This record gives sequence, C-alpha cells and structure tokens, in this order.
Amino acid sequence: MKCPACKTENVGFISTRRTWQCKNKDCKKQFSIKVGTIFEDSPLGMDKWLPAVWLIANCKNGVSSHELARSLGVTQKSAWFMLHRIRLAMQAGSFDGDFLKGETEADESFIGGKARNMHKGKRKVKGTGGAGKAIVMGLLERSDKRGHSKVRAKVLPNRKKAAVQEHLRANIYRGAEVFTDALPSYNGIENEYVHQFVDHAETYVNGKVHTNGLENFWSLLKRTIGGTYVSVMPFHLFRYIDEQSFRFNQRIGTDAGRFLAVLLNVVGKRLTYGKLTASEKAL
Repeated sequence: MKCPACKTENVGFISTRRTWQCKNKDCKKQFSIKVGTIFEDSPLGMDKWLPAVWLIANCKNGVSSHELARSLGVTQKSAWFMLHRIRLAMQAGSFDGDFLKGETEADESFIGGKARNMHKGKRKVKGTGGAGKAIVMGLLERSDKRGHSKVRAKVLPNRKKAAVQEHLRANIYRGAEVFTDALPSYNGIENEYVHQFVDHAETYVNGKVHTNGLENFWSLLKRTIGGTYVSVMPFHLFRYIDEQSFRFNQRIGTDAGRFLAVLLNVVGKRLTYGKLTASEKAL
C-alpha cells in the first residue's frame, strides 16, 4: 500500500487505531482506508456507510434521506450528504470511445413540478407542458444477446438541434440504427445514422420503431423523484439521474452484485459538503 502523502510503499498498520502510518521519517502521516474514496473525512464508521450503500443500490425507487437517517440513527443532514456521495460512485464515468453500437432509442423528457401543485404565488406556468422544467435526454441501447439493455441520460440546456445532435454524436457509433419520435431536432441525422422515427400523434409503435424502452426508464425516474425524493433542485438533478441509470443498467444482477458494483467505484471520487452546496449558495 502506498502512502497518499509521499507515495512511498513504506507503510505500517497501527492495529490499536485501525489506521496506517507511513514509516518514512520525513512523512509519518497517518491515514485510514477511507482516504481517497467517497468516505474520506467522514466521522461515520463503515457500519453506517455499508448499509447505506446497500439500500440506495437496491431500493427500486430510491431511499430518502429521512428514511436513511431513521434506519442508521444519524441526522437527516448527514444522511443527505451520504446519499450524494454514494451517487457519485454510481456515476458511469467517461464514455469516451465507448459508443452505443446496437439498435438505440433516443428520447427526451421534462422533469419538474406540476403547475397545479404549486403555490399560487409561485405558479409561473400552466398545464402540464415543458415550460419551466428541466430537459433530460436519454439514449437506450436495446437488449443484447443476454437480454440486457443499457441507458445513458443527461440534463440538456434545451431541445434545439445543436444540443440534441451533439449528444447523439458523443454517444452513438456512426452508422448505428437510431429510433426517435418526430421531434424536428433529429432532422439531418440520417446522414450519420440509420434513422427511423415514429410520430406519436399517429401511433406509438411501428414494428421495431418506437421509444418504449426509454418510456419505461422515464416512468421509473419520475416515480423515484416524485414518490421518494418529492423535491429535487435542478442543480442536483443529474445526481438522481445517475442513481436511477445505475439501478436500471444493473437490474438483471443480484442485490449483492449491485452492492459490489458501487463499492468498486468508490476510489478516486470525493465530494465535499462545500462543493455539494456551492450551487445552492450561488442562488
């Protein structure tokens, strides 16, 4: 094991303190197994962290910070911070060079509160349209030979042609089959992809041309946000999308498999409370 401070291999274990100490006389730094992971600088023990990882990885509709706080015996603020740190480990990471190559569905969805549920003084929009809501674009590569489909989702600034097609090019292999709805922003991608679309004003399915796989994912995402988390700030939305995408992509596995998949990604990822709340303070 290397010392995180001086990067030498000269490290000894201090059993009485459950920590390691660098034996380099110019260093002598002490550290625990939490250093360099999402658990770093947390006063909570692994007896709190590991059950939290298990719960968020395996609860189909997520777990709220209030519920986690009651289960673990910690404050709601601590549970909220824990959940966001774990969501960081659930991120799929960079997709550079890892393109979707099979039959791929592309669709967008609006995430936000319904006007009828808002206080009259805060009701800026009417009806159930997309005005005032966040735009999330999803890509779903259909089932492979093992019957496993996978999804990628991202918050977009708008649904204009430039933003939509840039997301397609960054994730889908040129020449792949792409199925969409009749949104005009997809016009022109037939120069790079085998593009077929379905007009929802007429029908939702035309043979294999549909976006029902993504509609399934949207229903799970909205059930999680609306039913479990209730209120999600726009600047934290991508974290909740990462969480639901992880569970969707790991749905064929076991509870233990999902638990281990999260733990395998805790190294090299750290989220401080100051960074997490920076967007809130900027408002």
